Amino acid sequence: MHLETVLYNIQDSIAKITLNRPDAKNAINLQMAKDLFSASLSCSTDPRIRVLIIAGAGDSFCIGGDVKDFNLNIDVLSNRLIEITTYLHSAISILSRINVPVIVGIKGITAGAGIGLACSGDIIVASESALFTMAYTGVGLSPDAGATYFLPRIIGLRKSLEMVLTNRQLSALEAKEIGLVSQVVPDSNMLEYINSLASQLSTRATKAIAMSKILLHRGCVETLETQMENERKAMSEMGHTYDASEGIRAFCEKRKPQFQGR
Repeated sequence: MHLETVLYNIQDSIAKITLNRPDAKNAINLQMAKDLFSASLSCSTDPRIRVLIIAGAGDSFCIGGDVKDFNLNIDVLSNRLIEITTYLHSAISILSRINVPVIVGIKGITAGAGIGLACSGDIIVASESALFTMAYTGVGLSPDAGATYFLPRIIGLRKSLEMVLTNRQLSALEAKEIGLVSQVVPDSNMLEYINSLASQLSTRATKAIAMSKILLHRGCVETLETQMENERKAMSEMGHTYDASEGIRAFCEKRKPQFQGR
């Protein structure tokens, strides 16, 4: 697959999507939105993949939309924004529902749509020097990339309002305190940590992980009784999998399970 602004590779069942406009701090223009959609779609349909890593090339994860590109297209700005968000939102929809664990590595400044993109992942690992800001209202725009969906569910409405209305910069530790990121690690150790975590997750029961993700997302909107019924059906479905039989046998035999994702 040839992509202009995104690197996509698979090694040992671990896929990696890297935003690759380092000179622009991985700002999202129309081409990157298209490339991200293509990479996400490919990843979601590839049975070899058991873990996905999303990262940014250079010294930042993603500073959001490419404001310089917006300026070049100021006379058709509304249409330009529609084009970009059509592809970007489709990618985020795929990534948030993909049936494998998604690890997002954050370094440098992450702003605007970069935060929404990061929130589509399951585990967000930030370097100690990472910074977060919404930035939208600073250029007269409102949030996109699923930010108004993800943030209230992850950090609560009050903190979301503060982030969006004030554009205050959050440090990595502040982001962890409010639950925006999962882990904060030293800058020098970040790549090693993410690769180690991905390797661990790649050996887990893939179907059980996929079902767990589905249930947790449903649990945000369902009643208790409906969700427990969803859990009952899911548990029954998992009971038919090879990995459930292998996991139970391995536990009783006091050995490490050899999951196959089936």
